[in-house]
Amino acid sequence: MAADVPERLRALLITQCGVLSRGQAVSAGMTDKAIAARLRTGRWQRLQRGVYATFNGELPRPAVIWAGVLRGGPDAVLSHQTAAELSGLLSSAEPLVHLTVPSGAPVDRIPGVVVHYSRRLAQARHPVLEPARTRLEETVLDLGQAAFTLDRALGWIFLACGSRKTTAERIAAAMAMRPRMRWRADLAMALDVAGQGAHSLLEFRYVNRVERPHGFPAATRQHQVQRGGRHQYQDVLYEAFSVVVELDGRAAHPEEFRLRDVRRDNANVAAGQVTLRYTWADVTQRPCAVAAEVAAALAQRGWTGAPRRCGPHCTLPRH
Repeated sequence: MAADVPERLRALLITQCGVLSRGQAVSAGMTDKAIAARLRTGRWQRLQRGVYATFNGELPRPAVIWAGVLRGGPDAVLSHQTAAELSGLLSSAEPLVHLTVPSGAPVDRIPGVVVHYSRRLAQARHPVLEPARTRLEETVLDLGQAAFTLDRALGWIFLACGSRKTTAERIAAAMAMRPRMRWRADLAMALDVAGQGAHSLLEFRYVNRVERPHGFPAATRQHQVQRGGRHQYQDVLYEAFSVVVELDGRAAHPEEFRLRDVRRDNANVAAGQVTLRYTWADVTQRPCAVAAEVAAALAQRGWTGAPRRCGPHCTLPRH
C-alpha cells in the first residue's frame, strides 16, 4: 500500500485493496496535481477513468474488481458472475467484471466491465458486504435469467443450494419479489426439489422425468449414512423398501471414482439395501425404462403400488 497518501486514506486503501477513486483522494485533501505526479512517476497506475492503483506492478484480481465497482459510481454493485465469484459459488474467475446499476442512470462504457441495469437494486444489494454486491439469492436469480438455457438456469439453483451457501426457501422468497421472471414455473419446481435435499440438475431430472410422472412413493434425498467412520450421502433412498438410487453426472469415470462407487454399493448390500445406478443419459433419454427398473426393485421389496404411465408414449406396460 502506498505510504505517500494522507493518513485518513490508509484504512480505506486496506479495505479497497490499494485502489482509490479520484473523488476519494480529493475528499481526503489530495490535489489533482499530486495525483498526476504519482501517475507520471509510476508510483500509481490508472486502472479506469478516475480510478487508480496506489502501487505499481501486476494487478491482483481484487484490485481489478474494486476498480470496476468504483468506476461504476456510488450506486453500482457487483453482480452476476463477479458476485458469484466473491461468494465462492464459482471456483474460477471470469475475466470481465459484472456490475449492476439502477435503471435510468446510464453508465458510459467501462473497459473490462459488463454493465447490467435493475429497477430494484436497493432490495437486491447486500446490506453490509464490501465491495458492494448483490445478495447471493439475487445473484443466483440474475445468473438464471441471463442463462441461455433452462438447464443452465436450474443448475445455478442446485449449485447454490448444494453448496449450502443459501437455501431454496431464501431463493424462493427473492423470486417472489420479482414481478417478471423467465421460466418461473420451472424454477419454482426446482426450488421445491432443492428444498427436499436434491443437490444437482440430474437429481431434479430424476424427480420430474422418472419419479413423479410414474407415481413412485416418497423418497429421501441426500440421505446421510455413516460408513467406516465417514459420512456418505445416498442420492435417493426409498427407505421403507431399502432401495437406493445413485445418480452419476460425471462425464468420465476415473478408476478412483469407480472403485468408490463399488465400495458404496457393496456397503449398501451389506446393510440390506439394493442400489440402482443411473447416468444423465439414462434419466434424460430413457426415463420410462429407468422407471420400470426402479418400480420392479420397489415391488420386490414390498411396494404394493404400481407405476403409472407418464403419457401416451410411455414404454411402461398398461395395467
